[in-house]
Amino acid sequence: MMKVGYNGSVLDADQAVLSVYEHGFLYGLGLFETLRTYGGEPWLLERHLARLQEGCRALGICYEADPDVIREWLRRLMDACGLEEAYVRLTVSAGVGELGLPSGDYEAPNAILLVKPLPALPGRLDTHGKPLRLLRLPRNTPEGGVRMKSLHYMNNILAKRELAAAGPPEAEGLMLTQDGWLAEGIVSNLFFVREGVVCTPEIGTGILPGITRAKVLELAHAAGVSCGEGRYRPDLLFEADEIWVTNAIQELVPITAIIGTDGTKTTIGAGQSGPICRRLLQLYREQAWRAVGAAQPQGEEGRR
Repeated sequence: MMKVGYNGSVLDADQAVLSVYEHGFLYGLGLFETLRTYGGEPWLLERHLARLQEGCRALGICYEADPDVIREWLRRLMDACGLEEAYVRLTVSAGVGELGLPSGDYEAPNAILLVKPLPALPGRLDTHGKPLRLLRLPRNTPEGGVRMKSLHYMNNILAKRELAAAGPPEAEGLMLTQDGWLAEGIVSNLFFVREGVVCTPEIGTGILPGITRAKVLELAHAAGVSCGEGRYRPDLLFEADEIWVTNAIQELVPITAIIGTDGTKTTIGAGQSGPICRRLLQLYREQAWRAVGAAQPQGEEGRR
């Protein structure tokens, strides 16, 4: 029986039961964070929890997370599941309420912790990357002033369905804003290099303020790499020297081809990871393993 974390406990999955009056179920009122472990420890946990708690405050969900408590809870869950490394999802759902839209705060939210093995990724992903397909479906506008990682995931699901129908299966899908600006991937933030400058869409375009995105920008600045955040048209991607996407699970993934909505494929760079992406990925992994006090695995370079 699969084990799950439920409000600080570790239970069999069928014992973790939510009410039909749970407002996360009725109205999608809740938030989640996805991250991974390095040497069994969650990296950048404090940043993920800070984003989660900021969103909870905006939604009137009374939830405060102690990083040390979350770490201990995660260790118990990983032990129960027999995992040394894990893909981790922490969900905070608003809690039980009456039928109807609420105006008050939620004082008894539910916290759910789920883990699974880290996905086995293609061995050449670091060098040969994956294609990026432009989608016809636009990115929806944020629920509030800044996009939250909320349980309202319909836009991402519809984008995933469009990508699955168009292919190729290994590609990431890229959404534009309703005004035609570059936005973000289905499960990733976007970066590209143009004339030596690392560019990424600004938060004002309605994208998720990704934790990995922010860390990559920090690493780039520290390494003396010029960076820019702004509003960019999609045609710039076809002229880019390098492109990559980021998320907490896959880290930095080079994009080696762009596929337009008409199916036209354009190779990026030489069809392999570029020097800036390789350097930032190296720095990212070195810092991750150093931060958790574990030795970086050789060969696989810590990706699995």
